[in-house]
Amino acid sequence: MNPLDYSTDPFGGVVITPESLPANTADFIAQLDHSITVWTDGGYRLAWLKLPITHVAHVPYAVRTGFVFHHAQEEYVMLTRRLRAGAFVPSDASHFIGAGAVVINDKRELLVIVERYHAKDRPNFYKMPGGLIDPGEHLADGVMREVFEETGVRTRFEAVVCFRHQHGYRFGKSDFYFVCRLSPLSSEITADPNEIADARWMPVDEYLASDHISPFNKHIVRTAISRKGALPTQIEGYQVDSHKTEIYTM
Repeated sequence: MNPLDYSTDPFGGVVITPESLPANTADFIAQLDHSITVWTDGGYRLAWLKLPITHVAHVPYAVRTGFVFHHAQEEYVMLTRRLRAGAFVPSDASHFIGAGAVVINDKRELLVIVERYHAKDRPNFYKMPGGLIDPGEHLADGVMREVFEETGVRTRFEAVVCFRHQHGYRFGKSDFYFVCRLSPLSSEITADPNEIADARWMPVDEYLASDHISPFNKHIVRTAISRKGALPTQIEGYQVDSHKTEIYTM
């Protein structure tokens, strides 16, 4: 019997090829048992098993043979099994990434919103538009997208002016929240009624003087006005795929 099809990683691990997994559970059980023996005897440290949702019936047996859950997405669950005691298992992604935007027009007005879920308990809690960055999305693209989706205002990215690192966020994960300075390319507001209770251009001085605004929000607006921030940068001689990597420097 041959072991399950697999490739190796640089860290002494085997990565089972999902597309080659037997659909029949009995065949999977037999091949997995044999594979673990082969890989252990071969000196490998760790096995990765990605089970597509179409093969979910294999999960109970994999767990009984020592596999544990590592992470899951809509279409699969990833399991891992140490083949050698103490083998290092890297963690799943530990952070959410979000971004907010300080958008100030030529009239020294700030683009602000009230989120719908705050409309009743904090009706005057105006904040900057923003939200989560999508997987595979650049920070600059994501924050411009969020501003447009929430307010209908088109913008141009300028700089990162600060970020906040917070622990114990959604599902116990940590959170990076970047605040970016953008320039408006349009002025008409068309708020998303599903998310936004109110959106407007507010004079900056009025915003900074309001008792309803958090100290954090006031601070980042002042920072965006007074400091240049971290700018998008290309480093000569450092070749990166611009579709995969973005760099900001002071």
